[in-house]
Amino acid sequence: MITAIEECSLNAWPALQTRFYDGWVLRFADGYTRRANSVNALFPSSLDLSEKITACEEIYRKRNLPVVYKMTPAVQPGDLDGQLAARGYEINALTSVQTLSLIENDFHQSPQVTLEDNLSEGWLNDFCRLSSVSESQRKTLQNILQNILPHHSFVSLKTDGKCVACGMGVLENKTIGLYEIVTDEAFRGRGYGQKIVKSILAWGKNNGAQTSYLQVMCNNPPALRLYQKIGYKEQYQYWYRIKKPI
Repeated sequence: MITAIEECSLNAWPALQTRFYDGWVLRFADGYTRRANSVNALFPSSLDLSEKITACEEIYRKRNLPVVYKMTPAVQPGDLDGQLAARGYEINALTSVQTLSLIENDFHQSPQVTLEDNLSEGWLNDFCRLSSVSESQRKTLQNILQNILPHHSFVSLKTDGKCVACGMGVLENKTIGLYEIVTDEAFRGRGYGQKIVKSILAWGKNNGAQTSYLQVMCNNPPALRLYQKIGYKEQYQYWYRIKKPI
């Protein structure tokens, strides 16, 4: 299950460039987000582990990027986390991966919510504002979003003509992933995030989804409470091991 969700996640948030290296997936996106600029040790490898880590360090440092590994309980080889720790890699961004069955649950799109099949300038503007994406990062984000291949939907919620919450859903293999759910700070606690999520799930189920998954930071209690209320259950956690550039 872990590998299946991780593969969906890679497709849902594509890097701008990808390099495959002896069972590992090396991703690059000009430094925008850890997940799009990390080593994903998904599959068995055959090379010497120490030499392989050194090679990855050189690859990322040539791009002036921090060396980042995305770690799950299913990484290959199993002692990778300990090896990285011994080399000075620090743990960062502990994240809970949660799932929900859609078969036994019904969801409905809120009348306040708008869904778009294609990335619009308006949705991008609203997301950048709500998520404090800098102008220098905006183009990279746009390129990532335009490179998503699975069926997806960009979702926004407006009140009094102003977008106060948005997010996106990416559908693959009858599974809908939730991404980039954000609510304006001044409008939190009013149920808008829940309306966004349930509208995405309704869209996903209408398009054949039977399950849903999401990734939420473990240090985000409001989001954890929101997803618990909807019915999500944790399946595993992932974290990053990071070594900064010299």
